[in-house]
Amino acid sequence: MNFKRPRGTADILPDDQPYWSHVQAVAGKVASQFGYRRIDTPLIEDTDLFQRGVGDETDIVQKEMYTFEDHGGDSITLRPEGTASVCRAYIENGLHNGPQPVRLFYMSPMFRYERPQAGRFRQHHQFGVEAIGDQSPEVDAEVIELGWKYITELGIKNVTLRLNSLGDPEGRDDYLNDLDNYFRNVIDELPKLDRDRLERAPLRVLDSKAPETQALADSAPKSVDYIGGDAKEHWDALLILLENMKTVYREFSFDIDHRLVRGLDYYNRTVFEYEPADAGGQGTLIAGGRYDPLIGILGGQQTPGIGFGSGIERMILELKKQEVAVKAPKGPDIVVVALGGAVASASALATGLRAADVSTVLAPRRSMKAQMRYANNLGAANVVILGDREVERGVATVKDLAEGGGQAEVALDAESIAQHVRESLI
Repeated sequence: MNFKRPRGTADILPDDQPYWSHVQAVAGKVASQFGYRRIDTPLIEDTDLFQRGVGDETDIVQKEMYTFEDHGGDSITLRPEGTASVCRAYIENGLHNGPQPVRLFYMSPMFRYERPQAGRFRQHHQFGVEAIGDQSPEVDAEVIELGWKYITELGIKNVTLRLNSLGDPEGRDDYLNDLDNYFRNVIDELPKLDRDRLERAPLRVLDSKAPETQALADSAPKSVDYIGGDAKEHWDALLILLENMKTVYREFSFDIDHRLVRGLDYYNRTVFEYEPADAGGQGTLIAGGRYDPLIGILGGQQTPGIGFGSGIERMILELKKQEVAVKAPKGPDIVVVALGGAVASASALATGLRAADVSTVLAPRRSMKAQMRYANNLGAANVVILGDREVERGVATVKDLAEGGGQAEVALDAESIAQHVRESLI
């Protein structure tokens, strides 16, 4: 039988692991700098969590969720996004009783049944942050700044922030009516998928990736022209905060994009995306926004929140595209090369060295030349050569593989060799 990985999934091979380590280390470092603490939620959740929270009419719920009935008859879904799960955990675990806002981050796999393409997988991984319990524009600016710091700390350049405000749900009727009327006047120019979206939710049409729809959407009514009261004050204050950010982060810039609505029901007020300048709307690195209604929808007390999600695979693709160098993994401190009948002694030595906290690999049983080549291919710092004569004399030959490195005879015990190697690595 010839097994292959399921379509839309990927094996993360050792050569790619340095990129994953780099992204995850930077994500954790930056989130911690902003006072965010890690949370992990289950891969599986009650299906109703996403139907209620994300929205029945969204593409995620309509077409993309992996949903099944478990042996107990419950409807279970593999988590398609992180925010609803974090909000469920916030409610269930009484996090509202602590200091607010609660700042959380996660790095987790997500599952969506969609057409695989570059940077998009059916099992993908997200770094996300959520700030729950504060509706101020300062928290919006904080989350946006965190996203910018994450991108720039990774070494990615030429990225722009796209920004919009959807206002509040209770003040959105006039906007939605005008938006619906606008698209119905040009309905014959819309592709079938977007005509269907128009029947379900006019706002979804603005999120279309079809070029003909995007061209029409450029002239559609703009949500920021309809917001007032607290929502307008919030929007104006956020714009001032972002202008101030420009004076600190010289490369930071943002554009107001009236077509940006995000595809989930729970968003209100601020929505944003970071994308490379040459992406053309197809390479979003970070996407998020404010979701003040969500916790109330899920049965908790009305609690404001804002956050973002960032695909790790997409970020790694951009790192490679921009040829950002990442630190290569360090090879073992020692490869033990065994000759003749010294294999048992070499194996025992390798065990002793590892017990002494020296990273050690025992070379496979091959010729000395092949074993030395094996050590070089692993990027080892040193080899310890052990043959019958060395065992009889109670010594080992330690060779430094760095250019110009020397070699020495050292007493055949793990502590002596470990001390010698540590001194050579300083």
